[in-house]
Amino acid sequence: MFYCGSYRLDLSRPLVMGIINVTPDSFSDGGRHLLRDAAIAHAQQLITEGADILDIGGESTRPGAQQVSIQEELDRVMPVIEALRGVPVPVSIDTSKPEVMRSALASGVSMVNDINALQQPAALSAIVDSSAAVCLMHKQGQPKTMQQEPYYENVMLDVAGFLRTRLKIVEAAGVLRNRIVIDPGFGFGKTLEHNLTLLRNLPTLAELGVPLLVGLSRKSMLGKLTGREVDDRLSASVAAALLAVQRGANIIRVHDVQATCDAIKIWNAVNL
Repeated sequence: MFYCGSYRLDLSRPLVMGIINVTPDSFSDGGRHLLRDAAIAHAQQLITEGADILDIGGESTRPGAQQVSIQEELDRVMPVIEALRGVPVPVSIDTSKPEVMRSALASGVSMVNDINALQQPAALSAIVDSSAAVCLMHKQGQPKTMQQEPYYENVMLDVAGFLRTRLKIVEAAGVLRNRIVIDPGFGFGKTLEHNLTLLRNLPTLAELGVPLLVGLSRKSMLGKLTGREVDDRLSASVAAALLAVQRGANIIRVHDVQATCDAIKIWNAVNL
């Protein structure tokens, strides 16, 4: 059982996390849900389509993205978070800023999805002081430059070692293991071959003993493999999601919730 604020999520089947980008510049859907009402309508649509978790972000972390100020990020996400109080699924905040985490947690979010894996002390204390779940992600470098010749001697050892260390630190600070998930960070400072190696070897990361969250939806690695533009990667995204589930992923973070849920229903019928 995964403890996510007041929610208890059964991980005996894969869960789908729906993406809500309240940004003008996200790589796939930037600008579509920047306005409050559009973001809220999209959230309700994702719930209807079967999303188990909603993940709201107000700062793009695509390769080359520029940082936004704390206030700007708050102005983007807080009206949406406040409007979604009482929805029947947990709401996650996708941020690395401790100030945004605290404001979102105070407004009822159940999870923090941090690409920096709570490496800022204030971020770690924000989680310790709450009952929220947390996703610890691996990345190399910063979004602005992370895809400029990323290098690893052994990507699996590096990613697993980083996540193992962060797990120990976060647990030692007082966050129970049943509140933690990990994310290998596909596309965050990784070449196509690094990403494929991680996908092939996901069971190695599952051995760390906490649930595994995977985000492959519409990413550039799928474009490189298929030759498709970002808005034409639905089939590739669903295929990648199923491959991740087959290799031990517990939560799949996606743009296309309905298609992914349908595919996972077929997978469940055959495999569970």
